[in-house]
Amino acid sequence: MQLSFKNRIALYYIISTALLVFVVFFAVYSTVKHLVFQSVTEDIEKEIKMHQAEMKFNGKQIVWINKEEWEEKEHNVVNLNPVFVQITDLQGRTIEKSPNLKKEHLEFQENISSKTYKNSTINHQDIKLSQTPIFDKEKKVGYLLIAMSIEHPLQLLESLKTILFILYPIVLIVLFLVARIIAGRSIQPVNEIIRTSGLITKDNLGYRMELPKNKDEIYSLSENINKLLDRIESAVEREKQFTSDASHELRTPLAVIKGTLEVLIRKPREKEEYENKIIFCISEVDRLNNLVDELLLLARFENQKANIRNTAFSLNTMTFETLARFSDKITNDKINIKTNFEKDFQIHTDPDKFQIILSNLVSNALKYCNKEGEVMLSAAENEHQLEFQITNTGTGIPTEDIDKVFRPFFRSHSSDITAVKGVGLGLSIVKKLCDLLQINIQIESNTNQKTTFKLIFKK
Repeated sequence: MQLSFKNRIALYYIISTALLVFVVFFAVYSTVKHLVFQSVTEDIEKEIKMHQAEMKFNGKQIVWINKEEWEEKEHNVVNLNPVFVQITDLQGRTIEKSPNLKKEHLEFQENISSKTYKNSTINHQDIKLSQTPIFDKEKKVGYLLIAMSIEHPLQLLESLKTILFILYPIVLIVLFLVARIIAGRSIQPVNEIIRTSGLITKDNLGYRMELPKNKDEIYSLSENINKLLDRIESAVEREKQFTSDASHELRTPLAVIKGTLEVLIRKPREKEEYENKIIFCISEVDRLNNLVDELLLLARFENQKANIRNTAFSLNTMTFETLARFSDKITNDKINIKTNFEKDFQIHTDPDKFQIILSNLVSNALKYCNKEGEVMLSAAENEHQLEFQITNTGTGIPTEDIDKVFRPFFRSHSSDITAVKGVGLGLSIVKKLCDLLQINIQIESNTNQKTTFKLIFKK
């Protein structure tokens, strides 16, 4: 049978409580039993001392100092708290016994050197029997047997046992019901979480869990769920924005190509005009191909942690090789390249993925550098980290846009920046790969002065 969470809590509680209550009841019964029989033993001890004080020896005869002791009620009756007394010789032959024994004899044990206690019966009545050696001038001459009825204590213990057996299931049932009520109230915040989560859909991620007043485990659970929902909502919004931007960016070159071709077929044109329009369409196709490649690259690195190849290589060598690939751009724009490396720096990371990071940053620096401007690449290290910087003079990044440049398709509205061709995916790829390779990337920029990208490698 499948139990609800509330009933499972109550069941676990009642199982542990049942064991505890059993131990308590057992301890109560054992304590009462011990106290009851200890009381009987103490009464027998008093009787032994009293009888030892009342008897004396006259030769081989026992003489009672106070003969009236045998006339006491408990020595004559059998039913009302009787005290049975019997004196025997060393062989167990009865010398004297109390009147209430009548024809019965107390159970004798031979060769007893010290006082003993045992449970026995007489006349179908349960008794506790003590047998004590009697000494005359340090010589053992007989035994004093004294017994008391334990019928009443046994009845008391039996009644107590019955009561405890009846109370045990009743207590457990009551505790289960109480535990169920308490568990129901305890999981009320969980029910609220279930209710709220049922309202959340992919089209409605605005609901959040109400945080309980007490900062307990339920509070932490609700808080973590809210943070998870925040991340999911943010991711969904980014996905929607990315899809919207991607479709827009893909649609634009296609619309341009279509429009150009439609113009060409409306009427015959000169060969030169056809060539110009075809060259223009080819440039748009190249732009489209470049956009698709960057989108695929961005998607490919979405979750590549398992495919990271950690290899040592020269940062200096990779930097110069990257600059060599952009030599035409550097020459055409008359950009002054400066490098400052204190030594040949070795870094440990994935060389292929880092090559993409470096190419995008160098391309970005050259793209936004002013004509006849300067691009500086430098590296320095201390005992904790290696810092690689790429700085370019030029338009810079507006302060309000620095935190946005890593978003896919984001491009600043600054007129100087929008004049530069691009789709806004390069820095998104850089950021994703830096996170993947655990490289800290930072930006410093002053509008219309210079921009610095820092890559920080922890040792």
